[in-house]
Amino acid sequence: MIRAELAVVGAGAAGLYAGLCAAAQGARVALVSATTLAQTASYWAQGGLAAALAAGDSAELHREDTERAGRGLVRPSAAEVLCAEAPDRVAELERLGVNFDRDLGGALSLGLEGGHSMRRVVHSGGSATGRRVVRQLSALAAQEPMIEVLEHARADKLLLAGGRCVGVACEDGREVRARAVVICAGGAAALWARTTNPPGSLGSGMLLAHRAGAQLADLEFLQFHPTAVIGVKGREGFLVTEAIRGEGARLLGPDGERFVEELLPRDEVSLAIYELLKRTGASSVSLDMRMVDPALFPNVVGALADAGLDVTRELVPVAPAAHYMMGGITTDLEARSTLPGLYAVGESACTGLHGANRLASNSLSECFVFGRRAALAALAEPAAPSAGSASVVELGAHVEEATRTALWERAGLARTREGLEALAGDPHPLARLIATCALAREESRGAHLRTDHRAADPRFDGLHTIVEADGGVRFERWD
Repeated sequence: MIRAELAVVGAGAAGLYAGLCAAAQGARVALVSATTLAQTASYWAQGGLAAALAAGDSAELHREDTERAGRGLVRPSAAEVLCAEAPDRVAELERLGVNFDRDLGGALSLGLEGGHSMRRVVHSGGSATGRRVVRQLSALAAQEPMIEVLEHARADKLLLAGGRCVGVACEDGREVRARAVVICAGGAAALWARTTNPPGSLGSGMLLAHRAGAQLADLEFLQFHPTAVIGVKGREGFLVTEAIRGEGARLLGPDGERFVEELLPRDEVSLAIYELLKRTGASSVSLDMRMVDPALFPNVVGALADAGLDVTRELVPVAPAAHYMMGGITTDLEARSTLPGLYAVGESACTGLHGANRLASNSLSECFVFGRRAALAALAEPAAPSAGSASVVELGAHVEEATRTALWERAGLARTREGLEALAGDPHPLARLIATCALAREESRGAHLRTDHRAADPRFDGLHTIVEADGGVRFERWD
């Protein structure tokens, strides 16, 4: 039995930062990590942090881009919070020792990515941002006396008492009692057969919360990244950051011609590739980054060189892959779920910030903005009851390869009623909930394309898909 003020499930960017924020307030933190520190999904993040830092930029312009990319489904208050607080979180990360890239004059180097109207994405080591940020925060967490790190501890149970979440238990028998639990367990994109995510991104945090009685939301919105490597041995699904397209790389069809504006929002680029491949029968399009300075993206260039592909001379075969879940555990602007004592941050959560299509590089900013808010709010929760008085909610779900194939085929870039109805009978509970949400949204919007309802329906503007504890689905408007 471990007693703490805060239990954090997941040691990616959101979990590390939430834990450090709580420790800075003098609180004891138990950080539960299924892997060794600095081996989480955030470690592999190539994108940066979006923040209005340039002269002429503003939180308002950043918010407008976020709402435009989100296709009429962004929660305005969540976007306002993110865009207003992101610059302060960048500054705080610098104080914590994260070195962001700077130009020769010493100013922050700001990248341009899809959907942004201005350069506002900060990186560390070019496309090695996730690696450098997580490595630094992991070192701080390991050295922080107020944080107890539980490595190789997979959370598979939530502890409930008096209608609240009061702790978490792990497969190895270790148990944490705390004022609150913050789920930062990542997304669910590895449920799809073709994915950019590591194998552990299976939505376990979402499913744990759901089984404990917390609402989920917007599970039909899974973003497909347009430029994931395909057909290169050892690098299948490897993500090629769109920051490379921001520096001039082009997308070419089988005929060698450009067919899309490369810096449109991700849903548009992914669908353009999907439709071209369907029309031509090709398995990939080509990313031409021969004109891009390879020194700007050393991990992309190096990873592909290890696989035998010289990006300074050769084209990179790419196609869309499941990448980021916009839906998740329903939370408010302090990261509270609908179950008292349970919080969620990052890809496990759904604040409504991303709407139907995430704006590039808003996700890392979200981890830090809402990670801090979660830590401060959670410490105001009542103390956990004594040991032995909590009921246990278990995860109890195994993912079969057939489920991953079914999600790719039936809830991929294009969806049909028949396919979704078949998926709704899948053995995996989260796959069934995804299908139920996708069936309920009888329109096409952002990352959700229904071939039987190909247009966006204004009646769904601002309506979020709510999944209740019993699996029932309804729509709700968030202001």
